[in-house]
Amino acid sequence: METAINAPLKLTSSAIEEVKRLMAEPDFVQGQVLRIGVKGGGCSGMTYILGFDVKEEDDDMYDIEGVPVIMKAAHGIYLMGMEVDFQSGLNARGFMFNNPNASSTCGCGTSFAV
Repeated sequence: METAINAPLKLTSSAIEEVKRLMAEPDFVQGQVLRIGVKGGGCSGMTYILGFDVKEEDDDMYDIEGVPVIMKAAHGIYLMGMEVDFQSGLNARGFMFNNPNASSTCGCGTSFAV
């Protein structure tokens, strides 16, 4: 497993805290780790993938401050330098994506164009 130094993206401390909280829930499926990626679709052309999944043969795996993260190697070009944050305020609640590769994003913040 590669360390965060080699990871193409970073998680903020609040995102790390929330992912660890979710992984500590009693109904969390053991053996799953955080998957981050992209897929075609959404109002801007590509949509972020963020969820728990099992590692597949073509996944790269990283350790970001104790959080195991998997990602398809081909997705790195779209996610290089991205920061995933977690907000719990009144105006915004949930995971937020700050992607320097996005030429435009939609209003919901979950889809982008490159």
